[in-house]
Amino acid sequence: MKTFNHDTVELPELKTKNIDKKRFYLTPDGNEYPSITTVLSVRNKEALFEWRKRVGNEVANHVSRQAMTRGTKVHHMCEDFLNNEFDINKAKKDFLPYCLFTRLAEEALCNIDMIKSQECGLYSDKYKVAGRVDCIAEYKGVLSIIDFKTSTKERSDSWNENYYIQGSAYAEMFEERTSIPVKQVVILVVTEDGTVQEFVKDKEEYLPLLEQAVADFTQKEQESAKTN
Repeated sequence: MKTFNHDTVELPELKTKNIDKKRFYLTPDGNEYPSITTVLSVRNKEALFEWRKRVGNEVANHVSRQAMTRGTKVHHMCEDFLNNEFDINKAKKDFLPYCLFTRLAEEALCNIDMIKSQECGLYSDKYKVAGRVDCIAEYKGVLSIIDFKTSTKERSDSWNENYYIQGSAYAEMFEERTSIPVKQVVILVVTEDGTVQEFVKDKEEYLPLLEQAVADFTQKEQESAKTN
């Protein structure tokens, strides 16, 4: 089993709080910034609404819960693996997540090295957003924001736009906090049939979309405040 090298960057822990089902992070300077996931949730809601309408709320909720549970378990396995703390006997107790993790480890996690941070809180005073990134490390020799995803089926590139924006936001946050530039966003997806997909993007391509998403979210919050 591969041993991963770490070049850890220490970052302060960020507290969170929920307001009207929206997550906010509290920065060391006393600011409250919405999570980048919350900001991006206002984008592309129509497709999700149509899917829920088509399958019904009960089925939609069941599918969503299953996907969340599966994804969380695979994510924890990835984190332990990259921290050189993987317990194979414990992991095997969750058969499907373990199988998915194994495929991801064989095909993609082996390309990761020089890990700077995992599951760390970040924020940007420039964009006034915050969040918690999966992994910041070298991927095939290039320092990257790396995100692990599970999916019931293969994803088309266009489905991942919010992931690319989110990753680009993390890259900007990390550079603000550390002065270390991160130019690349990597999304690693494993599907239920064991297919592994690798999506690699230049963050610069998605910064205009990030700015627009933040502006749209801010506008909606201001409009909501006026009506309350």
